[in-house]
Amino acid sequence: MRVAMTVVEDRPAADELQIARRAMIDSQLRVSGVNSPGILAAFASIPREDFVPAERRALAYIDRAVPLGEGKWLSPALTYGQMLEAAAVTADDTVLVLSGNGYLAALAGKLAGSAACVDSLANAQGGPFSLILIDGAAEVLPEALAGVLADDGRIVTGIADRGVTRLAIARKALGKVVATPLGEADFAILPEFAAAKTWSF
Repeated sequence: MRVAMTVVEDRPAADELQIARRAMIDSQLRVSGVNSPGILAAFASIPREDFVPAERRALAYIDRAVPLGEGKWLSPALTYGQMLEAAAVTADDTVLVLSGNGYLAALAGKLAGSAACVDSLANAQGGPFSLILIDGAAEVLPEALAGVLADDGRIVTGIADRGVTRLAIARKALGKVVATPLGEADFAILPEFAAAKTWSF
């Protein structure tokens, strides 16, 4: 007698990750002031686990930064949520994301007219952009940012000052970028935007 067999795809890990994504939205974002429907919908639709190495997928939804290797990090979801809330992204925005991973750009792409991601300011092409998102904390914002930012554009980034990182929004004024801190946030400090070392005696 021949027995018909039905192959059922076993996807418990995917189901668990979907549950973790929902828990991230409810227990990390909503309770911390990230409540914009469009932003929450973006987080719900994009699998965060796709942006970490396979061996770290189980860590994708923890409330801390996830190391990606080679000095790169996936920032906490709350950090990205705070950035997007501060940026007030609209469908008219053209966004440049400076990041070592594509997750923030994927989120911004759900909200903006377009979003491009590069891992270094030196690799930025096109522009000027109405919004620049910097995935990390800068000790110094280089003057080159003004060259790719539209005159009425803004930058949302982390700012590092004596080891403390804060969320900040910056705008172009007289050809230079001037940042205003908004509040403490969890960012990795970016070597690309480190202050020049000085010696004191």
